[in-house]
Amino acid sequence: MPSSSNQKMKLLYLMRIFLERTDADHSMSIQELIAALAEYKISAERKSIYSDIELLREFGLDIEMKRSKTVGYYVDAREFELPELKLLVDAVQSSRFITAKKSNELIRKLAALTSKPQASQLCRQVYATSRPKTMNESIYYNIDAIHTAIQSGYKICFQYFDYNAYKERVYRKEGENYCQSPIALCWEDNKYYLICYSSKYENFANYRVDRMSNVTVCEETAQKPQDFDVTEYTKQMFGMHSGELVTATLRFEQSLTNSVMDRFGPDVPFCKKGDYIEICVEVLSSPVFFSWMFQFGDKAEIVAPKSLIASMKELLQQQAAKYQQ
Repeated sequence: MPSSSNQKMKLLYLMRIFLERTDADHSMSIQELIAALAEYKISAERKSIYSDIELLREFGLDIEMKRSKTVGYYVDAREFELPELKLLVDAVQSSRFITAKKSNELIRKLAALTSKPQASQLCRQVYATSRPKTMNESIYYNIDAIHTAIQSGYKICFQYFDYNAYKERVYRKEGENYCQSPIALCWEDNKYYLICYSSKYENFANYRVDRMSNVTVCEETAQKPQDFDVTEYTKQMFGMHSGELVTATLRFEQSLTNSVMDRFGPDVPFCKKGDYIEICVEVLSSPVFFSWMFQFGDKAEIVAPKSLIASMKELLQQQAAKYQQ
């Protein structure tokens, strides 16, 4: 016996059936739609299904008709197309700051935005790769608190930690709270960072969001320099490591043009020097910057300043000494 309460929701269940079971490659005949409604203990006649389809179309559902041996109906255009969902799934899966547990949860939610046949293609992607993931499950609440603080203009308090050899948290400053003015969240080297300003030291600092815990919004008003440019700041950073800001002249073989533009942006001015290009940019003197230059071997060179060249030499000598027999 059909349920009277279910019968009242016939149109809603029909919409669910269309969204979950149909797409351009999977249509359903009127008889199949009637059988699907019966699974929810809802009775329907062919004539009423035609009327319901028209109502759903008026509501905005893009229901198309396909003629083959039989006439079938399916949902065509959706809010997210399958290629878009695949792109989002890949982004979630490859993001190190998202835990494995949360990645699976987000992918299941993304899969719910398409039909079940198409969702199976997304689920297969989940197991296609295995990448390192953060172990900090509270990161999502931390991000929410950080966004709230930035938008409302308040400082945040948090604890900051590292992992020891036993994969245990070791809190810096013996667990004492950091109190900082959050400026912006940025994505760098497949990691999520928070840029903060310290009025005490009149300087900026970067914190890995997945290494932060117990983030709370303070009642103290945040401070932010008016002339601060997040885009320019991140261009200077290498791996979000701090260091002395210097104006550097760097020389590269022309074969490295793509790598230079990827790092410093397409607008970086080039100066051609024979088979080489030279650029003048502001960078932070840090081991991460030197390692970026070193990866190109003799195809890249620091031309100036002398202090930056000296720091590079010192780092190379220290590393070379470790491998001397």
